[in-house]
Amino acid sequence: MPTLPRFISISLAVVLLALFFHSFLYHYFPDTLQPGYFSADDRLEGAEPRVVQARGNLAEDERSTIELFENSRASVVFITTRQRVMDAWTRNIFSVPSGTGSGFIWDDHGHIITNLHVIKGASEATVRLTDGRDYKASLVGASPMHDIAVLRIGIGFQRPTPVPLGTSHDLKVGQKVFAIGNPFGLDWTLTTGIVSALDRSLPGGDGRTIDNLIQTDAAINPGNSGGPLLDSAGRLIGINTAIYSPSGASAGIGFAVPVDTVNRVVPQIISRGKYIRPAMGITVDSKLNDRLTQHLKVTGVVILSISPGSAADTAGLQGATITSEGNIIAKDIIVAVEDKPIDSVDKLLSRIDNYKVGDTIKITVLRKNATIDVSVTLQPGE
Repeated sequence: MPTLPRFISISLAVVLLALFFHSFLYHYFPDTLQPGYFSADDRLEGAEPRVVQARGNLAEDERSTIELFENSRASVVFITTRQRVMDAWTRNIFSVPSGTGSGFIWDDHGHIITNLHVIKGASEATVRLTDGRDYKASLVGASPMHDIAVLRIGIGFQRPTPVPLGTSHDLKVGQKVFAIGNPFGLDWTLTTGIVSALDRSLPGGDGRTIDNLIQTDAAINPGNSGGPLLDSAGRLIGINTAIYSPSGASAGIGFAVPVDTVNRVVPQIISRGKYIRPAMGITVDSKLNDRLTQHLKVTGVVILSISPGSAADTAGLQGATITSEGNIIAKDIIVAVEDKPIDSVDKLLSRIDNYKVGDTIKITVLRKNATIDVSVTLQPGE
């Protein structure tokens, strides 16, 4: 009986040794197991390329997408930026690459629209057109609260066609959208998707909140920023501005500044060098407002003070008072703008920013436990 375990052990060892030897031959001496497998004997003289199968007509949506890209491509530009740095030892100043982004032609005067964060911190920017021409760009102005910057290049001839302008107030969730840009420096790339949501808010790089954004699932990656978001008619409906992704790559959630905002802000930047926001002449504070509304158990924005002679003062709005003990007594609490609810200071500023200086809007306030409507004609903000 003791010989049985020994026989089993020897058998297993032999099997393992055979498998090892077979594997060794298979990897290092394949011809030993399959003679002629890698030899020239299997070559076939006079081999010809295979016959190409006829493709047929492209689908209608494919033809539409191709036409949209070909018509819009020349209106999109590739932006590279450089930054001046000083050598700590020699004190010499060098210009080093800073980043890349996208932009698009706005008009026939050489104005280029992009995101402010694309050029922020740069000392110079170069704009490349689809035909390979490079131009040094000058900064016309910017609006940090909208993440919009306007550049200008001097084009004496062969001006690219500006992007056709669309609207964003009538967008519907589910509409097809098309993004053209330069993700990761890969120039003139097209991605497609749909409008995923509307009226989104996103924290900006400087602590500001950018509101009224379009959310899309079209792939938007670093380098797409500043490029156009188009509808199926090839019209501009937004500026691709950001992605929401822990990895920094597209995760199916991208955001664009709506074109209605762009068309309101850009003309002011071109004519004045900056954006003058509409205002009412009131003082509000985000952190203090959160504490006050929580204490009062209301939703809205407490007017802390009103500038004498301002639009709010003329309209009869009332600011809060402070008691001798330092307590704040709220008088008017803004709860809606044009019947749209207001729940924060950022939302109030965003709602007002949808209008122009000189527009008269309806402000709904809570005063002594009653809601009243007040008409306010917006004035230039600081």
